[in-house]
Amino acid sequence: MKVEKRRDEIVGLLTRKGHATVQGVADALGMTPQTIRRDLTVLAQENKVVRYHGGASLLAGIEYTSFEARQNISFGRKTRIGAACAALIPDNVVVMINSGTTTAAVAWALDGHNGLRIITDSVKISDEIKGFSGIDVMVPGGRVRASDGAIVGHKAIEFISQFRPDFAIIGAAAIARDGSLLDYDIAEVSVVRAMMAHARNVILCADSEKFQKMAPVRIAGLAEVDVLVTDARCSEVLRQMCQAAKVRVIEA
Repeated sequence: MKVEKRRDEIVGLLTRKGHATVQGVADALGMTPQTIRRDLTVLAQENKVVRYHGGASLLAGIEYTSFEARQNISFGRKTRIGAACAALIPDNVVVMINSGTTTAAVAWALDGHNGLRIITDSVKISDEIKGFSGIDVMVPGGRVRASDGAIVGHKAIEFISQFRPDFAIIGAAAIARDGSLLDYDIAEVSVVRAMMAHARNVILCADSEKFQKMAPVRIAGLAEVDVLVTDARCSEVLRQMCQAAKVRVIEA
């Protein structure tokens, strides 16, 4: 395998997983650990990854990849998480749904519910569920983010603050080891915080690969969430963190 291609694959692997050990990368690419160590050193010098003893992680960066690209990552797990979260939502309630690919899977799984009022900051989610019978969809005003159709800005926050929803369904780009929920865009984070502040119940939907990834902006702490819906590969460390924070964990 050519050096450039191998290093591109290493960056791709870290993009999907957030972090990996030298041995894990070597096994995935069929290379020796010595070769991977040299590659990671070069990638760190190019400011593409962060090296630590025994492995590397992706730099936090400043923005998400596109909605479509993220939608294809862990698609099966997101679909199962969406179904498991939708099963927690009764009929005849008000639900806020944050923009994101995992939260979009929840929205799709709500088809068949009755008497729901859904408030979402996502143009993409609202467009895809607007035809569901038994569901009333509302969106705030504000600026539409080109990369994924999220609606951000003070008008969106003011609109959201008028409601007291039964549930806020949120996502996160990453979950840090200290329990911080992280994202890339401060404008989007401000909208999510408003949803959390006004909801009676907060459900975090995040697949297991979000744990120990990095992003630069803190949304909230894990203790501010009532339920985490994730997949069956949830790490024992994250389970223990949720137990300590009194967060119910549902594995789809």
